[in-house]
Amino acid sequence: MSALQFLREKAGVLVAGVIGLSLFLFVVSDFFGNGRGQRVKQKKYYQIGEIGGEYISYQDYEQRLQSLIEIYKLSGRSNMDETATETIREQTWQQMVREQILDTQYEKLGIGTPNEEVDELVLGNKPHQIVQQLFTDQETGAFNKSFLVNFLKRTEVDETAKKYWLFFENEIVNDRMNSKYNALVSKALYVTTKQAEFEKNLSATTVDFSYILKNYASISDSSVTVSASEIDSYYAGHKENYKKTAFRDIEYVTFDVVPSDDDIKQAEQWITKTKEEFATAPNTVEFINLTADSRHIGFFLPIDNVPANLQDYAKREDLTSVFGPYLEDGSYKLSKLLAVADRPDSVHVRHILINSGQTRSLEAAKSTADSLLKLIKSGISFETLAKANSEDQGSAQIGGDLGWFPEGRMVVPFNNACFSGKKGDLVTAETTFGIHIIEILAQSKPTRKYNIGYIDRKIIPGTLTNQKYYSEASQFAGTNDTYAKFISAIGKQGLNKRLANNIAPQQKTLPGLDNPRSLIMALFQGESGKIILDNSQQAVFEISDKYVVAYCTKVQEDGIATVKDVTNDIKFALIKDKKAEKLTAEFKQNAGSGKTLDDIARTMGLTVQEATQINFKSYSVPGVGTEPALIAAATVAKQAVVSGPVKGTNGVYMLVANNINPSQAEDLTALKQRLSTTFEMRGSYEAYEALRKSANIIDMRYKFY
Repeated sequence: MSALQFLREKAGVLVAGVIGLSLFLFVVSDFFGNGRGQRVKQKKYYQIGEIGGEYISYQDYEQRLQSLIEIYKLSGRSNMDETATETIREQTWQQMVREQILDTQYEKLGIGTPNEEVDELVLGNKPHQIVQQLFTDQETGAFNKSFLVNFLKRTEVDETAKKYWLFFENEIVNDRMNSKYNALVSKALYVTTKQAEFEKNLSATTVDFSYILKNYASISDSSVTVSASEIDSYYAGHKENYKKTAFRDIEYVTFDVVPSDDDIKQAEQWITKTKEEFATAPNTVEFINLTADSRHIGFFLPIDNVPANLQDYAKREDLTSVFGPYLEDGSYKLSKLLAVADRPDSVHVRHILINSGQTRSLEAAKSTADSLLKLIKSGISFETLAKANSEDQGSAQIGGDLGWFPEGRMVVPFNNACFSGKKGDLVTAETTFGIHIIEILAQSKPTRKYNIGYIDRKIIPGTLTNQKYYSEASQFAGTNDTYAKFISAIGKQGLNKRLANNIAPQQKTLPGLDNPRSLIMALFQGESGKIILDNSQQAVFEISDKYVVAYCTKVQEDGIATVKDVTNDIKFALIKDKKAEKLTAEFKQNAGSGKTLDDIARTMGLTVQEATQINFKSYSVPGVGTEPALIAAATVAKQAVVSGPVKGTNGVYMLVANNINPSQAEDLTALKQRLSTTFEMRGSYEAYEALRKSANIIDMRYKFY
């Protein structure tokens, strides 16, 4: 096994944990020309973010992603779905943020990692954990330095191996620098005796108390008046509470592209014409794969799993006739019975996989498989050879055993090799993974099974149909070029208007639309009350099987929201305050001299509730939830004395402390050590978060993704 192949197997998961992945490097042409104004325009257009006042370009971000996608490919992770790709984009951005922030700190503090230290981290007696993970012997579980040395020698002549190693070496250096910075921050923190004493006092006593609550809901909103001047005054004093991230509101109509009668007729004519060719095709499977919209799968099915409309046809076991055409799931179909056989329902097999691909040709894989097959036939244990040679790491350690599985679970060539043979057979199969040596250990009782081939033609809108709906959408957009006209036309034409509010820049979904990302990206380039245009200044968006015309109806940029946008929020807060004033006055009126909590409760029609074992560090009160003001008041209340009123989250309270109990005292030295450990753990994280906050990060990736 090559050194790169070994490292690839060891590093697949590690790469995912270290960082992320990317797409392609976008190369800028001379589209913008050479003038200064155009260069400024170009720079602004391709700005993807800002970190600590530093401009981040789309090209730089993509270049980082491109380098990382290469690493992922080398790790054997060539197939990425959109969810995984999006996650890795986010990881890459966070890595760029961290580097931009921390590199400045490293320079200020004189933190570095000289070459000698890097050598020690790689080749020393205690290598870095990344090195240990990469070069651990799978059989012994121990770090194997010879693997490392051989691989490093390989990097001198193999550019791919060199690139792979440099990635990990860079991560080792970054981790070392980060460890030094975290240690510097953590060790700089100190807990004073006064701090420890204060912390000790917070939980020195617990209190059992009784309380009554009159909820804010007991006063109707309509009975409270809030003036415009009060709203303005409150806004002026609480602006920082109304910081908003960018969002947009959108309204849109769709023109669904559905097949016309002509489209349906054409599909029907095509399937009818194809029936005779299907019946006489010399190679039926090849004909299906070249002709149909779907490829032939090739699995045999028991009669119960054959579609109900084909079961009588299948039971006749006529390999010459064609069933159909018939309409199913939006497609016209023809069916033909290709083979009938008695096959087991499930099999128990073991295998040895010899990969083919970047590091081994298919011919080399076949040659290796032939050699292993001869060894097995000569009496060498299959299990031993599987453990030593199989590249299916999931089954290699148990001798290649795959257990029992039903037909249709594995890829077709592997499936057919298992279900066409008999118990005890030793066979090979070629799949996209490589060459498999398979031993059939056991099979269930055979049943009658049917292999059916299908020709399908999906009924889809043709060119003329698409043009018709695009023309309708385009005419609608061109005629209704103001929001007022847009709304009026929707009513007159009886169209279904959709709307979505508070759309975030990175949002991926809109009601009724599949993959509307292009529309959302354009939405954030538009203005409120204007029709949304794409990069070509076109108002019609093609999204899946729909044409969409949309208006931006509200724009909120990053920053503090206007008083108009938060009036309802402010009004809610002011109403709550005024209700609290009324309830406080009511409590004071009923809490005369000498009255107990029970007396006040009876007078006001309230219920006395109990809370026990509460101290200043408690998070909630049983029965009412999170009430920090009530907790604070209870922990400082005098025993047997009615306290309050207290303005809380849910309403206004009065309380009486029944018992004040000392807690078990913690040794001050031990407490001091515990706090020091906690501060050290929090220090590096909170220091980074403080730096991150002060960096005023602007993320505009939504412009391109």
